[in-house]
Amino acid sequence: MIRGLWTAASGMVTQQTKIDIVSNNLANVNTTGFKKSRSNFQDLMYQTLLIAGASTPGGGQIPTGIQVGMGAKTSGTQKIFSQGDYVQTGNELDMAIEGKGFFKVLRGDTEYYTRAGNFMLDSEGYITNSAGDRLQPEISLPEDTVLISIQSNGQLTAYGSGDEELTTAEIYLYSFPNPAGLYAAGSNLLLPTEGSGEPIEGTPGSEGFGTIANMFLENSNVSVVEEMVEMIVSQRAYEANSKAIQTADSMLQMANNIKR
Repeated sequence: MIRGLWTAASGMVTQQTKIDIVSNNLANVNTTGFKKSRSNFQDLMYQTLLIAGASTPGGGQIPTGIQVGMGAKTSGTQKIFSQGDYVQTGNELDMAIEGKGFFKVLRGDTEYYTRAGNFMLDSEGYITNSAGDRLQPEISLPEDTVLISIQSNGQLTAYGSGDEELTTAEIYLYSFPNPAGLYAAGSNLLLPTEGSGEPIEGTPGSEGFGTIANMFLENSNVSVVEEMVEMIVSQRAYEANSKAIQTADSMLQMANNIKR
């Protein structure tokens, strides 16, 4: 059996995975706080027919060996946490993180982390995301609040009529030693893993943390042009691997027809 059949097939599988990831990036190009993913690949094991440096019968040394690769595989998908563009919304509870950090929300008994700062109030006056998950630590605003001010350091102040200060609270950010190791749970939410490390709480603007831009939202960091180029490259690589399978198939057909 010609080894190239299986080698090329593994290449088609890896390119299909890349197309899946690119498609997900493009699908979320307008998702608030979304971070694009990148696929990483690695070559498979090699069949070694001759080891480099082996001695020859004449007392010499073979400078290069003979190794035949077995193809490629997906080694992992990586979240890229580069900054997305900002859009001004005018909404008092919209927040964008300028720099590193995540907001923390609570869903049930599980704490999640997110870059999406499109917050709102629930029926009890608590700040929540669009799914009703409350921002942590919980912040409740009085019913007679008419103005909300959020400073870049996370200090929130609620004012009543006549500029009366009703309540103040602190919004904290959280960072991780390895953000790329976070587990994407959907709904713009991330979960810590052993690969990401434990969350570190900090005040916006302090060392290692970004600041908060009020009345702004962070857009997705997906570049449509870059993703389209990646799609074209993957498509051509997929076609080249399929051509290799066709060539190997033709060679096998010729070998089978030798006896005729």
